[in-house]
Amino acid sequence: MSWRRRKDGLLAKVNFPPYTLQMLTSRHVLVGGGGGSSRTGVANGFEIFELSHDGTQFNAEEVTRYETGPNVVMNSATHNDGKRMWLVAGQESHCQLYNIQAKVVVTENGEIPKKSSFSNKEELRQRRKNEMKEETNTKKESIEDINEESKAKHKKLQLIIKPSDSVQTDFGDVQPVQRVVRISPNGNVMATGGTDGYVRLWQFPQITKMHDLKGHDTEIDDIDFSSTGKEVATVAKDGKLIIWEVTSGLKSKELTWSSSKDEKSIFKRCRFRNKLVQNTNTLQVFTLSNSLPARDKRHKGKTHYGFLQQWDIKLESVEKLVTYKENLSELAISDDGKFVAVGTMSSGTVDMFIAFSLQRVLHVPGAHNMFITNLEFLSTKLDGPAITSNSEAAVISCSIDNKICIHSIPYRYVLPFWLFLIFIVLCICGAFMLCSYMGI
Repeated sequence: MSWRRRKDGLLAKVNFPPYTLQMLTSRHVLVGGGGGSSRTGVANGFEIFELSHDGTQFNAEEVTRYETGPNVVMNSATHNDGKRMWLVAGQESHCQLYNIQAKVVVTENGEIPKKSSFSNKEELRQRRKNEMKEETNTKKESIEDINEESKAKHKKLQLIIKPSDSVQTDFGDVQPVQRVVRISPNGNVMATGGTDGYVRLWQFPQITKMHDLKGHDTEIDDIDFSSTGKEVATVAKDGKLIIWEVTSGLKSKELTWSSSKDEKSIFKRCRFRNKLVQNTNTLQVFTLSNSLPARDKRHKGKTHYGFLQQWDIKLESVEKLVTYKENLSELAISDDGKFVAVGTMSSGTVDMFIAFSLQRVLHVPGAHNMFITNLEFLSTKLDGPAITSNSEAAVISCSIDNKICIHSIPYRYVLPFWLFLIFIVLCICGAFMLCSYMGI
């Protein structure tokens, strides 16, 4: 079977710098960002795109646009339980809760045909048979035209964003800012982190506080829940990776890492991957680390390194490591736990790895003109059917170059075991016949 060549790259372009990506359904992606509170003329808010695949490439169609006034959207998280969709967004020191409602509407170019009006009784007259035949034929043609036109029309899912509660989540002394927000997979807990160094856990969607977790000395960079929702991982600019127990709010593990004795590194991103895929109960955590800028003038101009790490939390050790000759900015893991995606800081490169072995399967240099601000895999477990395509996995990237891009890998094919056995048997038989023919 011959595959068509994949055409990846630019998926959509927005008129504001995008900072966050979230999958709402298996076919809808939400993009958030903006130009800030200053009067730059750049709007702040969200755009929702519906994704599709035409057999050759992915396409995106805008279905919803929502502006947030002077509040730029720097981070967000979504939860879809099949009945309701929630969106939380970091806007300065507050976290804004939105309710997203789905509504089926007819597309703009597909209006419902109106019924023809009946004539008055006074206008009715006796018509000859040939006139009635002509009118009957005309009606048949009109009905056929309407049926063909109706087939071309189709209904669309419209997503309506409605604001709900808002709560202050960061209380920094200088400039309080919520830097990250996450919702647990079961949708019961929300975690926020900001410039004051606290990680706060909230009951969701009521947004009532559960715990104030103080373990970091500086602002929080990233948070992630395990697939069970019992653990939450946090990283900050103090170089610590901390695993917390959600129910008790107690610290379970505190890990640090450096590339060498002479050079320090700090964590940038963290993501859980549950190894139940490999039938074990060990939790894996993937992290991004970057080497610190040189403070000594003698070492200025030295290459800054970035690292992708695969941790075994139980052993408190790095199992596998990938080194980059530049700093890294973003990390994502597919919902089936098979793939890991990384975005770089200076070159705008996107890479995809097999999560089990950290073997690189996709390399897209210069995917964006500037650093990657977020990555998100196409979902296979959210509401609705997944997008049918010739790709085993696809990741969406965004950058402050205002571009939304998609990068995919084709399905990998493995010969069935029975076919492999038949091939071996044929080879043996062929070798035996050749030896018999040659009299060996």
